[in-house]
Amino acid sequence: MRGREKNQSSMLCLISPADRVPTDHPLREIKALVDEILKQLSPTFDKMYAAEGRPSIPPESLLKASILIALYSVRSERQFCDQLDYNLLFRWFLDMDMLDPSFDASTFSKNRARLLEHDVAARFFGLVVEAARAAQLLSREHFTVDGTLIEAWASLKSFRAKDDKKKSGGDDDPGNPTVDFHGEKRGNETHESTTDPESKLFRKGFGKEAKLFFGAHALMENRHGLLVDFRVAEANGRAEREVALAMIATEKPARGATLGGDRGYNTRDFVEGCREHGVVPHVAEKRKYSAIDGRTTRHAGYVVSQRVRKRVEEIFGWMKTVGGFRRTRFKGRERTQQAAHIVGAAYNLIRIAKLMPRPA
Repeated sequence: MRGREKNQSSMLCLISPADRVPTDHPLREIKALVDEILKQLSPTFDKMYAAEGRPSIPPESLLKASILIALYSVRSERQFCDQLDYNLLFRWFLDMDMLDPSFDASTFSKNRARLLEHDVAARFFGLVVEAARAAQLLSREHFTVDGTLIEAWASLKSFRAKDDKKKSGGDDDPGNPTVDFHGEKRGNETHESTTDPESKLFRKGFGKEAKLFFGAHALMENRHGLLVDFRVAEANGRAEREVALAMIATEKPARGATLGGDRGYNTRDFVEGCREHGVVPHVAEKRKYSAIDGRTTRHAGYVVSQRVRKRVEEIFGWMKTVGGFRRTRFKGRERTQQAAHIVGAAYNLIRIAKLMPRPA
Protein backbone atom coordinates (compact mmCIF):
# COMPACT_ATOMS: atom_id res chain seq x y z
CA MET A 1 0.00 0.00 0.00
CA ARG A 2 1.03 3.61 -0.49
CA GLY A 3 2.90 5.22 2.35
CA ARG A 4 1.75 8.54 3.74
CA GLU A 5 3.88 11.48 4.83
CA LYS A 6 4.10 12.18 8.54
CA ASN A 7 3.06 15.75 9.20
CA GLN A 8 3.85 15.58 12.90
CA SER A 9 7.26 14.73 14.34
CA SER A 10 7.75 12.51 17.35
CA MET A 11 7.51 14.29 20.69
CA LEU A 12 10.13 12.03 22.27
CA CYS A 13 13.24 10.72 20.51
CA LEU A 14 15.97 8.91 22.46
CA ILE A 15 18.76 8.43 19.95
CA SER A 16 22.42 9.38 19.75
CA PRO A 17 24.47 10.21 16.64
CA ALA A 18 26.44 6.99 17.17
CA ASP A 19 23.28 4.98 16.50
CA ARG A 20 23.02 6.48 13.01
CA VAL A 21 26.61 5.65 12.01
CA PRO A 22 26.94 2.18 10.42
CA THR A 23 29.01 -0.29 12.40
CA ASP A 24 31.26 -0.95 9.42
CA HIS A 25 31.82 2.72 8.58
CA PRO A 26 35.55 3.33 7.87
CA LEU A 27 35.51 6.43 10.09
CA ARG A 28 35.05 4.25 13.18
CA GLU A 29 38.61 2.87 12.97
CA ILE A 30 39.95 6.37 12.33
CA LYS A 31 38.06 7.79 15.32
CA ALA A 32 39.36 5.09 17.66
CA LEU A 33 42.93 5.79 16.55
CA VAL A 34 42.55 9.56 16.81
CA ASP A 35 41.02 9.36 20.29
CA GLU A 36 43.90 7.22 21.49
CA ILE A 37 46.48 9.66 20.11
CA LEU A 38 44.71 12.68 21.62
CA LYS A 39 44.89 11.04 25.07
CA GLN A 40 48.67 11.19 24.77
CA LEU A 41 48.45 14.91 23.99
CA SER A 42 46.30 15.68 27.02
CA PRO A 43 49.26 16.92 29.18
CA THR A 44 50.16 19.36 26.39
CA PHE A 45 46.59 20.61 26.25
CA ASP A 46 46.61 21.23 30.01
CA LYS A 47 49.61 23.56 29.61
CA MET A 48 47.92 25.51 26.83
CA TYR A 49 45.01 26.84 28.89
CA ALA A 50 44.60 28.64 32.20
CA ALA A 51 43.26 26.77 35.21
CA GLU A 52 40.46 29.31 35.75
CA GLY A 53 38.05 31.17 33.53
CA ARG A 54 35.36 30.29 31.03
CA PRO A 55 35.78 26.84 29.45
CA SER A 56 36.85 26.95 25.82
CA ILE A 57 36.10 24.63 22.93
CA PRO A 58 38.16 21.48 23.65
CA PRO A 59 41.37 21.44 21.58
CA GLU A 60 40.62 17.79 20.83
CA SER A 61 37.48 18.91 19.00
CA LEU A 62 39.41 21.48 16.97
CA LEU A 63 41.98 18.91 15.86
CA LYS A 64 39.33 16.35 15.00
CA ALA A 65 37.40 18.99 13.10
CA SER A 66 40.53 19.79 11.07
CA ILE A 67 40.89 16.09 10.25
CA LEU A 68 37.27 15.98 9.04
CA ILE A 69 37.82 19.06 6.88
CA ALA A 70 40.65 17.23 5.10
CA LEU A 71 38.85 13.87 4.86
CA TYR A 72 35.61 15.26 3.44
CA SER A 73 36.99 18.09 1.28
CA VAL A 74 35.18 20.81 3.23
CA ARG A 75 35.94 24.10 1.53
CA SER A 76 36.42 26.22 4.66
CA GLU A 77 36.16 26.19 8.42
CA ARG A 78 33.05 28.35 8.22
CA GLN A 79 31.36 25.85 5.95
CA PHE A 80 32.32 23.05 8.37
CA CYS A 81 30.65 24.87 11.27
CA ASP A 82 27.50 25.25 9.17
CA GLN A 83 27.46 21.53 8.38
CA LEU A 84 28.07 20.65 12.01
CA ASP A 85 24.51 21.79 12.79
CA TYR A 86 22.93 18.99 10.75
CA ASN A 87 25.65 16.44 9.92
CA LEU A 88 25.25 13.58 12.40
CA LEU A 89 28.47 11.92 11.26
CA PHE A 90 30.50 15.03 12.11
CA ARG A 91 28.78 15.41 15.48
CA TRP A 92 29.49 11.78 16.36
CA PHE A 93 33.17 12.12 15.40
CA LEU A 94 33.48 15.19 17.67
CA ASP A 95 31.65 13.43 20.55
CA MET A 96 28.75 15.89 20.42
CA ASP A 97 25.16 14.92 21.19
CA MET A 98 22.02 16.22 19.51
CA LEU A 99 21.70 19.20 21.87
CA ASP A 100 25.26 20.57 21.73
CA PRO A 101 25.40 23.78 19.68
CA SER A 102 27.89 24.18 16.84
CA PHE A 103 30.86 26.42 17.60
CA ASP A 104 31.71 29.57 15.68
CA ALA A 105 34.27 29.53 12.85
CA SER A 106 36.32 32.21 14.60
CA THR A 107 37.23 29.60 17.23
CA PHE A 108 39.72 28.07 14.78
CA SER A 109 41.57 31.32 14.14
CA LYS A 110 41.56 32.34 17.80
CA ASN A 111 43.12 29.05 18.90
CA ARG A 112 45.49 28.60 15.96
CA ALA A 113 48.22 30.72 17.56
CA ARG A 114 47.96 28.65 20.73
CA LEU A 115 48.31 25.42 18.77
CA LEU A 116 51.30 26.85 16.90
CA GLU A 117 53.03 27.93 20.09
CA HIS A 118 52.94 24.39 21.47
CA ASP A 119 53.57 22.72 18.09
CA VAL A 120 50.49 20.55 18.50
CA ALA A 121 50.00 19.71 14.81
CA ALA A 122 53.58 18.44 14.46
CA ARG A 123 53.23 16.33 17.61
CA PHE A 124 49.94 14.92 16.38
CA PHE A 125 51.49 13.97 13.04
CA GLY A 126 54.45 12.39 14.84
CA LEU A 127 52.16 10.31 17.05
CA VAL A 128 50.26 9.07 13.99
CA VAL A 129 53.58 7.93 12.50
CA GLU A 130 54.52 6.27 15.80
CA ALA A 131 51.17 4.44 15.84
CA ALA A 132 51.95 3.06 12.39
CA ARG A 133 55.43 2.07 13.55
CA ALA A 134 54.00 0.31 16.62
CA ALA A 135 51.69 -1.66 14.33
CA GLN A 136 54.77 -2.68 12.27
CA LEU A 137 53.49 -0.94 9.17
CA LEU A 138 56.64 1.10 8.49
CA SER A 139 59.84 0.11 6.79
CA ARG A 140 63.22 1.34 8.00
CA GLU A 141 65.13 0.09 4.96
CA HIS A 142 63.42 1.63 1.92
CA PHE A 143 62.23 5.22 1.46
CA THR A 144 61.21 7.67 -1.26
CA VAL A 145 61.55 11.44 -1.31
CA ASP A 146 59.83 13.95 -3.56
CA GLY A 147 58.61 17.52 -3.62
CA THR A 148 55.69 19.52 -4.98
CA LEU A 149 54.50 23.12 -5.10
CA ILE A 150 51.69 24.59 -3.01
CA GLU A 151 50.15 27.84 -4.20
CA ALA A 152 50.41 30.66 -1.68
CA TRP A 153 47.40 32.65 -0.45
CA ALA A 154 48.50 35.70 -2.42
CA SER A 155 48.00 37.01 -5.92
CA LEU A 156 50.59 38.29 -8.37
CA LYS A 157 49.17 41.80 -7.92
CA SER A 158 50.62 41.80 -4.41
CA PHE A 159 54.13 41.01 -5.75
CA ARG A 160 55.72 44.46 -5.70
CA ALA A 161 59.11 46.07 -5.30
CA LYS A 162 60.50 45.81 -1.78
CA ASP A 163 61.30 49.51 -1.63
CA ASP A 164 57.85 50.53 -2.88
CA LYS A 165 55.37 48.29 -1.07
CA LYS A 166 52.69 50.98 -0.73
CA LYS A 167 52.61 51.80 -4.41
CA SER A 168 49.16 51.22 -5.83
CA GLY A 169 48.51 50.04 -9.34
CA GLY A 170 45.48 52.26 -9.80
CA ASP A 171 42.71 54.04 -7.97
CA ASP A 172 39.77 52.45 -9.80
CA ASP A 173 39.35 49.74 -7.14
CA PRO A 174 41.61 49.87 -4.05
CA GLY A 175 40.74 46.28 -3.15
CA ASN A 176 41.50 44.92 -6.62
CA PRO A 177 43.51 47.57 -8.48
CA THR A 178 44.51 47.44 -12.12
CA VAL A 179 48.23 46.64 -12.29
CA ASP A 180 50.38 46.72 -15.42
CA PHE A 181 53.56 44.64 -15.19
CA HIS A 182 54.62 44.97 -18.84
CA GLY A 183 58.23 46.02 -19.22
CA GLU A 184 58.98 45.49 -15.52
CA LYS A 185 61.56 42.90 -14.51
CA ARG A 186 60.46 41.14 -11.35
CA GLY A 187 62.33 38.68 -9.17
CA ASN A 188 62.53 37.42 -5.62
CA GLU A 189 65.65 39.50 -5.01
CA THR A 190 63.92 42.82 -5.69
CA HIS A 191 60.22 42.05 -5.18
CA GLU A 192 58.07 40.35 -2.58
CA SER A 193 54.39 39.83 -1.90
CA THR A 194 52.74 42.37 0.37
CA THR A 195 50.16 39.73 1.32
CA ASP A 196 52.56 36.87 2.15
CA PRO A 197 56.23 37.94 2.05
CA GLU A 198 57.42 34.39 2.77
CA SER A 199 56.04 33.05 -0.52
CA LYS A 200 58.34 33.06 -3.54
CA LEU A 201 57.82 33.57 -7.26
CA PHE A 202 58.49 30.25 -8.94
CA ARG A 203 57.48 28.23 -11.98
CA LYS A 204 57.21 24.48 -12.42
CA GLY A 205 59.13 24.34 -15.69
CA PHE A 206 59.83 25.90 -19.03
CA GLY A 207 56.71 27.29 -20.65
CA LYS A 208 54.82 27.39 -17.36
CA GLU A 209 53.54 30.55 -15.75
CA ALA A 210 55.24 31.87 -12.63
CA LYS A 211 53.17 32.01 -9.44
CA LEU A 212 53.70 32.53 -5.73
CA PHE A 213 54.46 29.14 -4.20
CA PHE A 214 55.64 27.25 -1.16
CA GLY A 215 57.58 24.00 -1.54
CA ALA A 216 56.18 20.85 0.10
CA HIS A 217 58.50 17.87 0.60
CA ALA A 218 57.49 14.32 1.54
CA LEU A 219 59.46 11.36 2.88
CA MET A 220 57.56 8.13 2.21
CA GLU A 221 58.37 4.64 3.38
CA ASN A 222 58.06 2.08 0.60
CA ARG A 223 56.34 -0.81 2.36
CA HIS A 224 52.82 0.66 2.57
CA GLY A 225 53.29 4.15 1.16
CA LEU A 226 52.90 5.99 4.48
CA LEU A 227 54.21 9.49 5.12
CA VAL A 228 57.11 9.55 7.56
CA ASP A 229 57.89 13.27 7.29
CA PHE A 230 56.25 16.21 5.53
CA ARG A 231 57.80 19.66 5.48
CA VAL A 232 57.03 23.05 3.94
CA ALA A 233 59.96 25.14 2.77
CA GLU A 234 60.81 28.03 0.51
CA ALA A 235 60.18 27.42 -3.18
CA ASN A 236 63.56 27.45 -4.91
CA GLY A 237 65.75 25.17 -6.97
CA ARG A 238 67.78 23.84 -4.02
CA ALA A 239 65.05 23.19 -1.46
CA GLU A 240 64.18 19.67 -2.62
CA ARG A 241 67.67 18.30 -2.03
CA GLU A 242 68.36 20.28 1.15
CA VAL A 243 65.07 19.34 2.82
CA ALA A 244 65.45 15.70 1.74
CA LEU A 245 68.82 15.43 3.49
CA ALA A 246 67.37 17.12 6.57
CA MET A 247 64.49 14.62 6.70
CA ILE A 248 66.89 11.69 6.33
CA ALA A 249 69.03 13.07 9.17
CA THR A 250 65.93 13.28 11.38
CA GLU A 251 64.54 9.87 10.47
CA LYS A 252 67.89 8.06 10.89
CA PRO A 253 67.10 5.00 8.75
CA ALA A 254 68.91 1.70 9.03
CA ARG A 255 72.44 1.45 7.71
CA GLY A 256 72.34 0.63 4.01
CA ALA A 257 68.75 1.82 3.53
CA THR A 258 67.72 2.98 0.06
CA LEU A 259 66.24 6.33 -0.92
CA GLY A 260 64.37 6.62 -4.21
CA GLY A 261 64.00 9.90 -6.08
CA ASP A 262 63.58 11.44 -9.52
CA ARG A 263 66.23 13.07 -11.70
CA GLY A 264 66.05 16.30 -9.73
CA TYR A 265 67.93 14.55 -6.92
CA ASN A 266 70.65 13.19 -9.22
CA THR A 267 73.31 15.67 -8.20
CA ARG A 268 76.75 15.04 -6.75
CA ASP A 269 76.13 16.93 -3.51
CA PHE A 270 72.89 15.05 -2.78
CA VAL A 271 74.38 11.64 -3.57
CA GLU A 272 77.37 12.34 -1.34
CA GLY A 273 75.08 13.62 1.42
CA CYS A 274 73.04 10.40 1.31
CA ARG A 275 76.16 8.27 1.58
CA GLU A 276 77.34 10.29 4.55
CA HIS A 277 74.11 9.26 6.31
CA GLY A 278 74.65 5.62 5.32
CA VAL A 279 71.83 5.70 2.74
CA VAL A 280 72.08 4.30 -0.79
CA PRO A 281 70.73 6.90 -3.27
CA HIS A 282 68.38 5.18 -5.72
CA VAL A 283 67.77 8.30 -7.81
CA ALA A 284 66.73 8.24 -11.45
CA GLU A 285 69.73 7.94 -13.74
CA LYS A 286 70.67 10.66 -16.21
CA ARG A 287 72.09 10.03 -19.66
CA LYS A 288 74.79 12.63 -19.14
CA TYR A 289 76.59 13.77 -16.01
CA SER A 290 74.87 11.26 -13.74
CA ALA A 291 76.02 11.17 -10.12
CA ILE A 292 75.41 7.39 -9.91
CA ASP A 293 76.69 4.60 -12.11
CA GLY A 294 76.38 0.87 -12.67
CA ARG A 295 77.55 0.09 -9.15
CA THR A 296 74.14 1.33 -7.98
CA THR A 297 71.87 0.67 -10.96
CA ARG A 298 72.94 -2.96 -11.54
CA HIS A 299 71.08 -4.23 -8.46
CA ALA A 300 67.50 -5.45 -8.63
CA GLY A 301 66.61 -3.25 -5.67
CA TYR A 302 67.28 -0.16 -7.77
CA VAL A 303 64.60 -1.18 -10.27
CA VAL A 304 62.14 -1.79 -7.44
CA SER A 305 62.87 1.61 -5.87
CA GLN A 306 62.31 3.36 -9.19
CA ARG A 307 58.96 1.63 -9.60
CA VAL A 308 57.73 2.18 -6.04
CA ARG A 309 58.84 5.83 -5.83
CA LYS A 310 56.02 6.84 -8.17
CA ARG A 311 53.53 6.08 -5.40
CA VAL A 312 54.49 9.30 -3.67
CA GLU A 313 52.59 11.11 -6.43
CA GLU A 314 49.43 9.42 -5.12
CA ILE A 315 50.01 11.17 -1.79
CA PHE A 316 50.35 14.56 -3.45
CA GLY A 317 47.33 13.84 -5.62
CA TRP A 318 45.15 13.00 -2.61
CA MET A 319 46.32 16.06 -0.70
CA LYS A 320 45.57 18.44 -3.56
CA THR A 321 42.22 16.99 -4.64
CA VAL A 322 40.61 15.52 -1.52
CA GLY A 323 42.62 17.22 1.22
CA GLY A 324 42.21 20.68 -0.32
CA PHE A 325 45.95 21.43 -0.13
CA ARG A 326 46.52 22.48 -3.72
CA ARG A 327 46.54 26.02 -2.40
CA THR A 328 47.13 26.95 1.21
CA ARG A 329 44.40 28.80 3.08
CA PHE A 330 46.88 30.50 5.37
CA LYS A 331 49.54 33.18 5.19
CA GLY A 332 53.11 32.40 6.14
CA ARG A 333 55.18 29.26 6.11
CA GLU A 334 54.56 28.43 9.76
CA ARG A 335 50.79 28.29 9.41
CA THR A 336 51.08 26.47 6.11
CA GLN A 337 53.31 23.89 7.81
CA GLN A 338 50.65 23.41 10.48
CA ALA A 339 48.05 22.72 7.78
CA ALA A 340 50.47 20.34 6.05
CA HIS A 341 50.85 18.25 9.20
CA ILE A 342 47.07 17.99 9.56
CA VAL A 343 46.56 16.94 5.94
CA GLY A 344 49.50 14.51 6.13
CA ALA A 345 48.10 12.99 9.31
CA ALA A 346 44.68 12.59 7.67
CA TYR A 347 46.24 10.70 4.75
CA ASN A 348 48.14 8.40 7.10
CA LEU A 349 45.01 7.74 9.16
CA ILE A 350 43.16 6.54 6.07
CA ARG A 351 46.01 4.21 5.13
CA ILE A 352 46.43 2.88 8.67
CA ALA A 353 42.69 2.21 9.03
CA LYS A 354 42.77 0.13 5.81
CA LEU A 355 45.89 -1.78 6.81
CA MET A 356 44.98 -2.54 10.40
CA PRO A 357 42.98 -5.75 10.96
CA ARG A 358 39.40 -5.01 11.90
CA PRO A 359 38.16 -6.33 15.26
CA ALA A 360 35.62 -9.13 15.19
